[in-house]
Amino acid sequence: MTRLFPLWAVIFSALAYSFPESFDHLGYLISHGLSLIMLFMGLTLSVNDFARIKDRLPALYTGVMLQFGIMPFAGLLIAQLLSLPVDLTIGMILAGSVAGGTASNVLCYLAKGDVALSISMTALSTLTGAFATPLLISLLAHQYIEVEPLAMMWSLAKVVVFPVALGILVNHFCHGFVQKLNPLFPLCSMATILLVIAVVVASNAQELPEIGLITILAVALHNGTGLSLGYLVAHLSGFDRKTCKTVAIEVGMQNSGLAVVLATKFFTPAAALPATFFSIWHNITGSVLATWWAKRDNVTQTGEQET
Repeated sequence: MTRLFPLWAVIFSALAYSFPESFDHLGYLISHGLSLIMLFMGLTLSVNDFARIKDRLPALYTGVMLQFGIMPFAGLLIAQLLSLPVDLTIGMILAGSVAGGTASNVLCYLAKGDVALSISMTALSTLTGAFATPLLISLLAHQYIEVEPLAMMWSLAKVVVFPVALGILVNHFCHGFVQKLNPLFPLCSMATILLVIAVVVASNAQELPEIGLITILAVALHNGTGLSLGYLVAHLSGFDRKTCKTVAIEVGMQNSGLAVVLATKFFTPAAALPATFFSIWHNITGSVLATWWAKRDNVTQTGEQET
């Protein structure tokens, strides 16, 4: 079910576009839904995940620095090159300024990357984003609209930091019970993200014919920039192939659900559109890239064994 996420996302987007009145009134659920996703993320983390950070500090710091050093500025640059409207430009900055996506750990596993590093990187970027995201948005979007970084930090604390921390604590003290429920977390997260996508598409149904294609192009360029530069910089930094794949996936995939929440709370429904498309697009490209990398590694290993 979860591996077919891109298909479900397209189906729900089509339904929301065709019947916007069925989803538009559910906007109040977006913030609560993201908090639930962050709780599920916390339930999959343990204190040991953070303890492992010290063993991979160079790769970890490189990945997190690239996450917040490439994607926000790439989002703004692409928006300016394509002459996007103000709302979509803000949306591109938002999509680039949030932490790594929660699906990156699964795709890292499928790509035969360093899953432990991926988990640590997602956790660290999520917590770092509580402070970095508002500051980056304030820096890059102030020329378009007034930004309240402190209010945004408090919202991120409530929606992201507190639920993640609660999930880690529950997992620590009730680990056996949480392990039994673990298979349900990805499915519940996917269902929540699908709801968020449907609500945003419904809210922008009238404008989609005019801005849909240019937004998809901008998102595709943004995602491609993160994946390619993430891999290239990690390679030039001297990391092995496994680490390079992990960094690329972490940098190229964004917590688009969080960007949607921030857009709807502090800006406009149209500003949430790039993050909505990003949620669909990065799962498609991430899945294709992970599959290609895994097959390539299998061919390489087979050749080495025959030799």
